[in-house]
Amino acid sequence: MHVKQHHLTYCSNIHPGESWAATKANLEKYLPEIKSKVSGSEPLAIGLRLSNEASLDILKDDQLPAFKRWLDENGFYIFTFNGFPYGGFHRQVVKDEVHTPDWTTADRKAYTLRLFDILSVLLAEGMDGGISTSPLSYKYWHPKPSDLDFAMQRSTEQVVEVAVRLFEIYQQQGKLLHLDIEPEPDGLIENSEELISFFSNWLLPLGVPVFKEKFGLTDEQAEKALKEHIRVCYDICHFAVGFEHHQEVFDALDREGIKIGKIQISAALKVPIPVEISERKKVEKALHPFVESTYLHQVVGKRENGSLKSFRDLPDALVTLAETKLTEWRIHFHVPIFLDTYGRLASTQGDITEVLKLVNERPLTNHLEIETYTWEVLPEDIHLSLGESISRELLWTLEKLQS
Repeated sequence: MHVKQHHLTYCSNIHPGESWAATKANLEKYLPEIKSKVSGSEPLAIGLRLSNEASLDILKDDQLPAFKRWLDENGFYIFTFNGFPYGGFHRQVVKDEVHTPDWTTADRKAYTLRLFDILSVLLAEGMDGGISTSPLSYKYWHPKPSDLDFAMQRSTEQVVEVAVRLFEIYQQQGKLLHLDIEPEPDGLIENSEELISFFSNWLLPLGVPVFKEKFGLTDEQAEKALKEHIRVCYDICHFAVGFEHHQEVFDALDREGIKIGKIQISAALKVPIPVEISERKKVEKALHPFVESTYLHQVVGKRENGSLKSFRDLPDALVTLAETKLTEWRIHFHVPIFLDTYGRLASTQGDITEVLKLVNERPLTNHLEIETYTWEVLPEDIHLSLGESISRELLWTLEKLQS
């Protein structure tokens, strides 16, 4: 929905189902309820997630134009896709496989280009459109420096090919589309420093010559085109897990001319580590319900001197809890954004409030998407019905934006 100068939606990766039939059934089931509670007679935006399977299905017969008619007739519109999860994302072990296939593969590029073809049809009139994607690959798959360099080069080459196609679409159709790279803990790009390094040391050196040769652009024009079509998906949870300061990150990106394509509104678990062993045991007990087998829940801990230590998954951190010298943990577990505490545990809800305040003060992006996809694996005591959960998150965010 449109609020002030922003467009707010939720990401449909909340809903299980990989086929287009399952995706469509979930949208038809939940969207009318959510719209009645949140936007009433005003149009409601959808952050669409299409798996690879669904992206192939929707292009068969007349299903894509039929879906576009359904959106128009029922007061829904689309400006963003989540193109990060390619395959199964619910009710199975996902973990690091969420990065499969990564950007070194032809499958990832083909899937992403197909999503842009679909988005160009569904995109709301007069809006730019973005698709968020993975941080190229999973860092632990590339342990050697030579492996890492290959992954960065191959991934960047394919990202550049997508940027070329998006530039062509803009020239031919006048539709501005952008690929929004999403830094994530343990991704090949996981923080602001690595993000800026990607643009400076990989995207521009590899992409500018391609744009100059193919389109006859100057260096300056080629750089501008690349930064128009390759942007950032700023997931608040991910940057909070890394203990980043949002104002500083936004300032750094602005200095580099790197645009934010979309802000994903999400909260992480925040756990101050008590000194007393007996209290640590209580914290451990409170964290056990968050140990689950579907997703990776990376942990970043902070020492008294400000330095950080990372763990690949929550169980890896828990075995160190009794003796750790870390003073606080941040856990990559997308928890409901309208709650700031969970018994002994807290969340990074304050980071969301800070970012939304900054969004109101400066033109970072007008694409806002709530992304709490973990409802099925949350502890029972913070479970709500899905429709109620989505509506409550949207209403909470609206209140913050309007305050």
